[in-house]
Amino acid sequence: MSDKSLLEQWHDMAYNQEQTQGWMKKFWDEYFQIEKGIYEQLLANPDEEVTGTVKGLAEKYGQEVLTMVGFLDGINDSLKEPNPIETMDEDTQVSLAFDKEKLYKNMVDAKADWLYALPQWDDIFDKETQKALYLEQKASGTVRKEKKIGRNDPCPCGSGKKYKKCCGRNA
Repeated sequence: MSDKSLLEQWHDMAYNQEQTQGWMKKFWDEYFQIEKGIYEQLLANPDEEVTGTVKGLAEKYGQEVLTMVGFLDGINDSLKEPNPIETMDEDTQVSLAFDKEKLYKNMVDAKADWLYALPQWDDIFDKETQKALYLEQKASGTVRKEKKIGRNDPCPCGSGKKYKKCCGRNA
């Protein structure tokens, strides 16, 4: 038995700097297929609140416990109530009750097109809603720089004075 938490064990395995690039690519390709399969099942019945122990959910989805920990780590930000992933063990009760919009946006943010393009989303959101959520998430990462007010420009407060003689006096 390891002194490390399950999450630390998952991170050691998933982000192992000592492994070759080929091994890591194979590891993540296999993980993403597993993740896709679990999401297909969850999205097929999105209103069902799936709960259980970490070990029980791993068995339910036919996975190793550490693989399930990786999945729980990935979905945690999309849950209605986050799970205690830093401190959980095999017997910790967890929930997979997810916020549909948040999950979709997080999949877009992660650039996980194999997940946000799953056909199960079509039964949850119509195409217009999916597009709106996609664009909303993409725009949230865009930094917009306001046009700078020149000192001789009219003041934006509407006084009619130049900015340097009005609101810009103390700037």
